[in-house]
Amino acid sequence: MGLYQHVLDGGVMGSFSAAKRKLLLGLSLGGWALSQNTHAQNMTSGRLRSMEEMLRGIESYPTSLVTPIESKVKLYIPLLADNGNSVPAQVLVDSPMTPTDHVESLYLLSQRNPVLIMAHFHLGPWSGRAEINTRLRLAGSQKVMALAKMSNAHWHYHMVEVIATESACVDASDS
Repeated sequence: MGLYQHVLDGGVMGSFSAAKRKLLLGLSLGGWALSQNTHAQNMTSGRLRSMEEMLRGIESYPTSLVTPIESKVKLYIPLLADNGNSVPAQVLVDSPMTPTDHVESLYLLSQRNPVLIMAHFHLGPWSGRAEINTRLRLAGSQKVMALAKMSNAHWHYHMVEVIATESACVDASDS
């Protein structure tokens, strides 16, 4: 017999009705769950991540000390964003996009947002060219990194510092 069933059967709170026991058990389990730290998607609260922390957040990134190369990737994003709710971004990767030489994955990483990976795109020779246009939400001023995984297992990146006058994410109001 599990603890839950033991409580429901009146073993711990025998003087309470079954409905009250269920209510008290639910409230106590809910309070316990809320008191636990959540680590979903490696969320942080407004703290600026280092480049190493940003790279460690990518599951497919090699665990050995592989330094990405600052070439082939170009991130175009405004240096000054009036509003962090919708910041336009364009990423271009210099790649022939052939079956033997192409971009496999393209990540847009945030130094400050609660969620590290703002976007993850899967590309291949079928893409024709390695170009992404999107809009980002930014939690205040921070560096944004475009990281590309190539088919030859090399990693390339470009990082740009963006000043956002108004934060889009509630967690990072201290821009």
